[in-house]
Amino acid sequence: MFNLFRENISGATLFQLGAELCWLFAAILLVLQLDPAHTVARSDVALVAFVFAATIVCLNGAFGLYHRAQALSVGAYLLRVVLAPAVGIPLAFLVAQLLPGTAPLEQDWGSAVLLALLGLLLVRHVVVLPLVAVLLPHRVLVLGTGPEARLVEASLTAANPLGIQLVGFYGLDKMQESVVPAAKIVARGAALEDTVRQLGIDEVIVAVRQQRGGILPLRSLLECRLDGVQITDLARYFERVHGQVPIESLKVSWLIYGHGFRQNTLRSAVKRCFDLIVSATLIVLASPIMLLAALLIAAEGGGPIIYRQERVGLRGRTFTVLKFRSMLPDAEQDGKATWAARNDSRVTRVGRFIRRARIDELPQLLNVLKGEMSFVGPRPERPEFVAMLTEQIPFYAVRHSVKPGLTGWAQVRYSYGATVEQSIRKLEYDLYYVKNHTLLLDLVILLETVRVVLLGEGAR
Repeated sequence: MFNLFRENISGATLFQLGAELCWLFAAILLVLQLDPAHTVARSDVALVAFVFAATIVCLNGAFGLYHRAQALSVGAYLLRVVLAPAVGIPLAFLVAQLLPGTAPLEQDWGSAVLLALLGLLLVRHVVVLPLVAVLLPHRVLVLGTGPEARLVEASLTAANPLGIQLVGFYGLDKMQESVVPAAKIVARGAALEDTVRQLGIDEVIVAVRQQRGGILPLRSLLECRLDGVQITDLARYFERVHGQVPIESLKVSWLIYGHGFRQNTLRSAVKRCFDLIVSATLIVLASPIMLLAALLIAAEGGGPIIYRQERVGLRGRTFTVLKFRSMLPDAEQDGKATWAARNDSRVTRVGRFIRRARIDELPQLLNVLKGEMSFVGPRPERPEFVAMLTEQIPFYAVRHSVKPGLTGWAQVRYSYGATVEQSIRKLEYDLYYVKNHTLLLDLVILLETVRVVLLGEGAR
């Protein structure tokens, strides 16, 4: 596992990214160089090939083709395989058009792209994935057999992360509870360090909530660590593999002593510049869409075009968020705050469309320009919901240590939260962002937002 700009990337994923990037680059470069009629400099051809390769790999990542919390169905996978190049090819072509001296390459562009994309599927499924399973296996042993261990198994089964192999579970003498399959419990009675060496384990995940009272074999864990085996607790496992921080295993000491939560002047300045550039650019690009949405809302009649609502922002301070109105004017006749439900009858016909396409959120770009929001961050909630959730969910107020965002890690990784239980799951992703937010993570979220908008994920 590698830490790149504070982002955890497995060796298997790096291998896949490198292999696909090299293939895309080589395929484009080969086709464009084979035509003897071209007089374009090799450096210019190489630049076009690199732009195309990098664009497709980035969008493949944004569409969840490298890492997701849940394994994709065949239909969902094929949809993403088609959508990523559908967005990436025009974008790469547009960038290539802006590069000097590359106009003569236009006639070969189609055949080069076709070869690159068809070959990419072969490289991924015939070369990369089989090689990863053989050459880069990451063998994992779960310490414990209780509910936490079962949770690790379920998460690995659902996500099916590249290269990770769950070897089994190691039972603890002082913990009698067992909810995992008996056939998967390994080496009963044998010392942990001997079991780890015998099975060729690369990582031990400590899936035990209560670790005091001599429950953990600390000397054996130390022996494993000195042998180079990675030892990971539950919070760090979920943070690394799933991009979330589980509330059930979270302790105040982890928040106090853990890495991350960097709020320095440089990071704030970089984030503010990022907000200003992205929001100003999007206001210009989206102005025709915003104008059309305003006209449609006005034509439907029955209320104001812009809806204003009080939300909780940085340090718990309230501000007025702006949205295109998507509900009936009397959506909350009793004045009681209510979460939106699936197929909510209060949503208008125009509102249903602009909610699904996330157009209703575009006026919040003005909130970003004013500094009340950031482009990326936890979504701001209404004061009534914040008061209720703070009372019921531990550490809920931690999400207010950064500015709320127009989009966020929870929005691209989880669906709409309309219950306390769903809000807990969203908070786990928000805590990961608060702890690990960097410019790179903001860019990743920006790319994944493209997928969320195009596929209408989580909209209500």
